[in-house]
Amino acid sequence: MNTLYFDCSSGISGNMVLGALLEIVGDENYLSEELKKLNVNGYKLQISKKVKNGITGTYVDVVVDGKDEYGHIHHLEEREHEQDHEHNHHDHEYHHEHRNLKDVNEIIDNSSLKEDVKDLAKRIFLRVAKAESKVHNKSLEEVHFHEVGAIDSIVDIVGTAILINKINPDKIISSIVNDGYGFIECAHGTMSVPVPATSEIFAASNVKFRQIDVDTELVTPTGAAIISELAEEFISLPTMKVQKIGWGAGFKDLKIPNILKVYYGKIEKPNEDFVVMETNIDDASGEILGYTQELLFKNGALDVFYTPIFMKKNRPAYKLTVMCKRENIQKLQNIIFKETTTIGIRYRFEYRTELDREIVELDTKYGKIKAKKVINNGDTYVYPEYESIKELAEKNNIPLKELYKLI
Repeated sequence: MNTLYFDCSSGISGNMVLGALLEIVGDENYLSEELKKLNVNGYKLQISKKVKNGITGTYVDVVVDGKDEYGHIHHLEEREHEQDHEHNHHDHEYHHEHRNLKDVNEIIDNSSLKEDVKDLAKRIFLRVAKAESKVHNKSLEEVHFHEVGAIDSIVDIVGTAILINKINPDKIISSIVNDGYGFIECAHGTMSVPVPATSEIFAASNVKFRQIDVDTELVTPTGAAIISELAEEFISLPTMKVQKIGWGAGFKDLKIPNILKVYYGKIEKPNEDFVVMETNIDDASGEILGYTQELLFKNGALDVFYTPIFMKKNRPAYKLTVMCKRENIQKLQNIIFKETTTIGIRYRFEYRTELDREIVELDTKYGKIKAKKVINNGDTYVYPEYESIKELAEKNNIPLKELYKLI
């Protein structure tokens, strides 16, 4: 399974993501050519190498063709770890670009980028927009995003979508995201770290983050939105055969290496997310237990069965066992609590070996039936699907056992 793993131990920002993913793709021209499809002018992409605490990474700078009110050329990537908020130097609005979410989506939709790229970019923008909307207590339509609508943020987010689409990983996971602490000065005054937009993005996602002993901002809202949208899990680096590592350099020089490290490689098909839930039930009817079993299967349970047991005082009872994926634990637990009389469920994570399998069709003189073909050490086994055989037996009015013999 081709996997990207984001090591966010030094935080994450839009340009750090671009730098790391560019090293994995290995083709700077690809990003530049794809970004042309946006039909957005007024910027230049500068890609260079920077050394952070002895580590060399790729630094991506979006240079906007404009000057601020002091006549200084704006190198907008100076906002890395400081911007992506409505409180940065975009308040000067030297381009007078008060784009809102609708404007940004129109730019993306009117481009000739791939549909998958468009969809991913818009989902990331939506996360930022929702956070800014909540922070400023305005609707999505009312909020004008200085930073979201600015050219550099469009390049960061759309560029990320372009490179992710190019790499095309099967899975994306991340470490716990580290942010700094303290306060930062901005156009709106002093703000605590994490800044409000970043905090709201994290609150609306499944990101796991923490603060570390670095007195500054490490995570920008754009970076927060990107990792919130991309990563499925926030865990330690799993067992991986690493093929490439991308190093994305940030702007600031910190006491820690200001580098986003992204691994690309292969991990075995994960099986540690296999969960076994159990509960003992001694005061529910057979009808209730049967109905509960049906609901559990309909809602993603891999297997459900009851085992006769004797509880304290020799009361006859049943042990309900449910096997499922990690992501279905909460949903299935809710069904068990709602439909049965139990007041407690225990669960454990287990490993299992799964054979490669596929559903095939077998031809018989009575018609086609579905079967499961599995492979083990080069040997192939075919197991007919019961429901398919049953349907054929009823249709042809022949005993089920005769069909099994025939197959």
